[in-house]
Amino acid sequence: MSTSAHPAPEPATATAARSGGTVTDRLVEANARYAEEFSDPGMDARPVLQVAVVACMDARLDLHDALGLNLGDCHTIRNAGGVVTDDVIRSLTISQRALGTRSVILIHHTNCGLESLTEGFRQELEAEVGQRPVWAVEAYSDADQDVRQSMQRVRTSPFLLHTDDIRGFVFDVTTGLLREILPAS
Repeated sequence: MSTSAHPAPEPATATAARSGGTVTDRLVEANARYAEEFSDPGMDARPVLQVAVVACMDARLDLHDALGLNLGDCHTIRNAGGVVTDDVIRSLTISQRALGTRSVILIHHTNCGLESLTEGFRQELEAEVGQRPVWAVEAYSDADQDVRQSMQRVRTSPFLLHTDDIRGFVFDVTTGLLREILPAS
């Protein structure tokens, strides 16, 4: 059963193999077709809606469609789990201080891959490659609680100018609905 609203496409690797290329080759070819009809929209780098969205990198989340966004409306920052890490704070700081955003939306989702990992993942990597990653896995078992933690990290960052409009949600991958998470009191 496909988890997307579209019929399950043939795996990209099978399509690429049949055409004699890699998945990356296929994507570059798609870009060439896209560029043929592309015209500069004349937009500024500043998001029209002055909002930054932090979300998981999960391929099931089509943020623009789910939130009714158009090109140029927001900054989108994605990583595994949608957790607020130092690099997310870096991106939000640039988004606010250099590019005028004022609001932050945090989106985790149901059935996230991080729910099945632990920090032991780092130890496994160290055993395999001989070097321990400097980054934390940021695994969690409770999406609601992790959204609250992420909201708190944004609200307490000394680098961010605007921390009064920070809202967090969990996206349900089976219904497409957002469920708002209230901050810890």
